[in-house]
Amino acid sequence: MYMQVEARTSSHLHLKRSPGVRSWSLLVDSLGWKLFYVTGCLFVAVQNLEDWEEAIFNKSTGQVVLKTFSLYRKLLTLLRAGHDQVVVLLKDIWDVNVEEEKVRYFGKGYVVVLRFATGISHPLTQSAVMGQRSDVEAIAKLITSFLELHRLESPSERSQSSDSEAEVPGSQS
Repeated sequence: MYMQVEARTSSHLHLKRSPGVRSWSLLVDSLGWKLFYVTGCLFVAVQNLEDWEEAIFNKSTGQVVLKTFSLYRKLLTLLRAGHDQVVVLLKDIWDVNVEEEKVRYFGKGYVVVLRFATGISHPLTQSAVMGQRSDVEAIAKLITSFLELHRLESPSERSQSSDSEAEVPGSQS
């Protein structure tokens, strides 16, 4: 109905109009869509959120534990899962390096990489860090000094290691 007659006399006419069902449905519909958009944006934000990560180097147990916690996986599995853990023996770590990675849309980032005696490499964190390389190198140096990886070699040890590298089986000059 367009307008309702509230009061009508010979000298007075009072017409009234209230918002109709359609207007109320637009408000509710609009509110519903806004909630949908906000929920969708929150879902995408949580999905793209970086993981919480920690590395625990323990000389008494001889292990390094690399833990990763994902809020997104925790929410999807209803709090039953959401974290991963890698355990490595400290004696298997032979070197610690900083590597540069290309980060889509942002340029380049840096990550600390642990190199193992088996030849496998594993990043300390799952995602590269944007910013100064010196920050990442400081962490790499801290780990290297903690693990005492770069001890000064005597000249005889250096020459023995270079001789053994030069004598690769199956290679001929």
